Amino acid sequence: MISRIHILGASGSGTTTLAKALAKELRYKHFDTDDYYWIPSEIPFTRPRPIEARQSLLKKDLKKHDSWILSGSLCGWGDIFIPHFELVIYLWIPQDIRISRLVKREKERYGSAIEPGGNRHELSSEFIKWAEKYDEADVEIRSKRLHEIWLSRLECPILRIEKDMTVKERVNIVMSII
Repeated sequence: MISRIHILGASGSGTTTLAKALAKELRYKHFDTDDYYWIPSEIPFTRPRPIEARQSLLKKDLKKHDSWILSGSLCGWGDIFIPHFELVIYLWIPQDIRISRLVKREKERYGSAIEPGGNRHELSSEFIKWAEKYDEADVEIRSKRLHEIWLSRLECPILRIEKDMTVKERVNIVMSII
């Protein structure tokens, strides 16, 4: 049975949601790259952690568990973990659906702070603009192109789920191959 799974895709594609659902179904530990990439701070997602610290923290946590699911992108900084992956799942959905999800998530997390004049307005607007570039951007940011190049270097099986569907449908697809 596959016991070390990595799920990646564009922000808003459902990587964390699928990882949590699979972890519950399989009774695996779930980790998210954002927890390693970002230093917890008063204004979340604004202070990146140094690469060596990210790697050290993630390595320590992964070693504690035989079975885990890691969600989020770690292309570049997390390449040292590639040999540990037994399955990589790549998620892609159309941009309009992703951005709608992200805007909704931003509103749920930060409420009126993302409105004009709010203390997260500029950060939220910049984040959405960044996320909108995923399908067309080159490798300088988290992009489809960067992910495709990264995926081409993997030796483990890759499952591509490249359409919008329910979490349950995605879980069923994964369960059918592991």
